[in-house]
Amino acid sequence: MANPASAAALLMLLALASTSSAQLSTGFYSSSCPGVYTTVKSVVQAAIAKEKRMGASIVRLFFHDCFVQGCDASLLLDDTASFQGEKMATPNNGSVRGFEVIDAIKSAVEKVCPGVVSCADILTIAARDSVVTLGGPNWDVKVGRRDSTTASFSGANNNIPPPTSGLANLTSLFAAQGLSQKDMVALSGAHTIGLSRCTNFRAHIYNETNIDGAFARTRQSGCPSASGTGDNNLAPLDLQTPTVFENNYYKNLISKKGLLHSDQELFNGGSTDTQVQSYVSSQSTFFADFVTGMIKMGDITPLTGSNGEIRKNCRRIN
Repeated sequence: MANPASAAALLMLLALASTSSAQLSTGFYSSSCPGVYTTVKSVVQAAIAKEKRMGASIVRLFFHDCFVQGCDASLLLDDTASFQGEKMATPNNGSVRGFEVIDAIKSAVEKVCPGVVSCADILTIAARDSVVTLGGPNWDVKVGRRDSTTASFSGANNNIPPPTSGLANLTSLFAAQGLSQKDMVALSGAHTIGLSRCTNFRAHIYNETNIDGAFARTRQSGCPSASGTGDNNLAPLDLQTPTVFENNYYKNLISKKGLLHSDQELFNGGSTDTQVQSYVSSQSTFFADFVTGMIKMGDITPLTGSNGEIRKNCRRIN
């Protein structure tokens, strides 16, 4: 007969193996690299001081990384002659940015504690610091992720919600990552900061009716109707304050001034209208739900223990 104690120990090991995020903790670097947080924050703050938009770009890097193979820094890998990364996939090509800031953070962290902190954790901490620097909520980041040695071009093309998404598609793509519709609406509030390219909102401002007419005309002045002209012209995702993290994004949706089709879908007579209204009424409710969503997103299938590696250079495998 099996020893009951060893059987219990085995069950505990199996339970731990099935919840790899349980191995992430806020104190993971408390003895191995206690200076990591001040180091990351100083580089993030300097980058945002130089260009306010960078905060939104770093948050977006985190989101686009976590939705493909989990939060493993796979998005940071450059293509090579023998390796296809995720940077040239449709949602990322010519669109994701801020890689040089992550490089600068990695370089600074390596000086403080070489070979200890993963690029995946650097990106997670930098996303939090970006939100805080622009006036948003603070939270304790769970760390202990390791970096992938693989990437998924097809995952980047298929898992990241396009700006043309309807509510059902948004909900299902988030659900595929273990995130609820409530998480999806809260995390979409990251669009209270940052800019988007004309190519992403052209159809919404020219062809759709669930948009304020004056707002559409304003946006049309900087985004020509013909595809291929002005594709990279930028407009703020949040009309009023694209460099301040607050709840204006949701106020815009109620006024039918969402820039992207996928934004306006959150307030368009559907199941998420009430949640949007609750965030208009209470910024603190939005902040609390956003933090919950960011922590849950950071828990998506991390590499821990002996899986993956700690990259020396975030752009390439060791």
